[in-house]
Amino acid sequence: LALGDRAVAVTGIGPAVADEELQIARRVATQIGIEHLELPTLEIEREGYVANAPDRCFHCKQELYALLTRLAADREILIIVNGTNTDDLGDYRPGLRAAEAAEVRSPLVDCGLDKLAVRALAKRWELEVWNKPAAPCLASRLAYGQQVTPERLRRIELAEQHLRGLGISECRVRYHEGDLARIEVPVESLSLLAEPSIREVLVRRFTELGFRQVTVDLAGFRSGSLNEGLPVLP
Repeated sequence: LALGDRAVAVTGIGPAVADEELQIARRVATQIGIEHLELPTLEIEREGYVANAPDRCFHCKQELYALLTRLAADREILIIVNGTNTDDLGDYRPGLRAAEAAEVRSPLVDCGLDKLAVRALAKRWELEVWNKPAAPCLASRLAYGQQVTPERLRRIELAEQHLRGLGISECRVRYHEGDLARIEVPVESLSLLAEPSIREVLVRRFTELGFRQVTVDLAGFRSGSLNEGLPVLP
């Protein structure tokens, strides 16, 4: 609002961006009144991204920031910013290295704002996303070492759509070797998935999507659970 028409919002569009997330971005940009560009990205053509090692996010953000840097130069935009907040600094975020290399600023961090503060501000401004569950890109659902492909990303997107259709807004479908789906939902929703009519339809739908095995993680939903197996660095 302070910058008016001197600011532009950009959404990178690749196969790991769920269509539902794109629709939300469009609505919020319209509500704010900011110019919104949709920029096709080609991280799927980067070997480091497709290989899906623990630094996958670095290669994705490297692609995005390279495109944003060129866009900024063309439009004489001086500063590129992202939505990183202080809570992100305590998690494993290789994409932050790409941001630093591209001299991308993080104003929420500069202001000392964490996720709760960001949500409070969004609620005050009556943005529809103020209480929206976190939704990292679809590639974050693939176990490290499992190649990122558009087909696998689409499979995961449709599988999670099915779960949300059951009224479970916070969920993850993790993809593991052998086309195995590991479903994470809040602990209070585990009993719902065990109901015979729900379970049978769910297994049938996931099988139609190409999953060979369908499992439910009894530990429940955990954001970033695939990082649990990474070594702890000093």
